[in-house]
Amino acid sequence: QVQLVESGGGLVQAGGSLRLSCAASGRTFSSYAMGWFRQAPGKEREFVAAIRWIGGSTYYAGSVKGRFTISRDNAKNTLYLQMNSLKPEDTAVYFCAAGYSGGDYYLPREYDYWGQGTQVTVSS
Repeated sequence: QVQLVESGGGLVQAGGSLRLSCAASGRTFSSYAMGWFRQAPGKEREFVAAIRWIGGSTYYAGSVKGRFTISRDNAKNTLYLQMNSLKPEDTAVYFCAAGYSGGDYYLPREYDYWGQGTQVTVSS
């Protein structure tokens, strides 16, 4: 089992920045990669970014590439998402995901463990 706890969400004006954190505990060594997803009201959960735990290769959705940066601290078992130049359309609940073991990294079904989510609201 893997437990994930997100933090760092909040209300920010358009153009501002936030940094999300995801503290992982449990069998984190079993996770080949971790990712961030988001879900806005009335919409499906969508991929934001992913990172391989070993090697650090990163992947981004086109809508956030160049503005968001995913990173991890292996020693602290913590995943981060630095979000810059935020836009109102970035407003959503952001989820940390783990337990990816293969397949398409941008699909939620490829991840076994999820955090409770943290709300990010960007005002115009």
